[in-house]
Amino acid sequence: MRLLIAEDEPDLAEALTVFFQKNQFTVDAVGDGLSAYEYACADDYDAIILDVMMPKLSGIEVLKRLRADGSRTPIMMLTAKAQKDDRIEGFDSGADDYLPKPFEPDELLSRVRAILRRREEYRPSVLSFADISLNPDSDMLECSNGKSVRLSGREFQVMELFMRSPKLVLSADKIMERVWGWDSDAEINVVWVHISNLRKKLFKIGSSVTIHANRGLGYILEAEND
Repeated sequence: MRLLIAEDEPDLAEALTVFFQKNQFTVDAVGDGLSAYEYACADDYDAIILDVMMPKLSGIEVLKRLRADGSRTPIMMLTAKAQKDDRIEGFDSGADDYLPKPFEPDELLSRVRAILRRREEYRPSVLSFADISLNPDSDMLECSNGKSVRLSGREFQVMELFMRSPKLVLSADKIMERVWGWDSDAEINVVWVHISNLRKKLFKIGSSVTIHANRGLGYILEAEND
């Protein structure tokens, strides 16, 4: 497995490099966000670990650029900040997981292996409902009127879950478990953030489909003419 670590604390970067190498990873380590972005664009990594606070480009900025470029490489965020807003911004920008400092190396290893397993198990197919379709080859949500919008990795997985079960109520807890995994420390409001983003994107492409809230039960994918 090839791993890119972007961490501006030299001692921590070295320690993580040695630790992951001992656990059968090939590791490249960089100390700033711009280098992280350039390395990620120039090579094919199985996973990327990004510190949030870095010189030149922050981890969030690197994450946003990579997702905008269409990268679906699993990305773990590291940060000394523990505020919920930072977690939400990371997940909203397309992060696969988030681990606040300080942390145990074994926990980080476990988290990285978990996002790698989810990537290997995740094999979406083209799905259609009402006037929309979900294209895994391009990560695009497409409307029959010809308009389309790109989804982030997590947005795609949430939308796929809805499109596999249209007109059925899905609880926030179920969405959390199926998309983020039962062992994730993400807050439940990250589900609300992604659903809000999907609603905006459905509206943007002019679809008749939306995600309705069913008070006290969860969310349901429906078309206006149903």
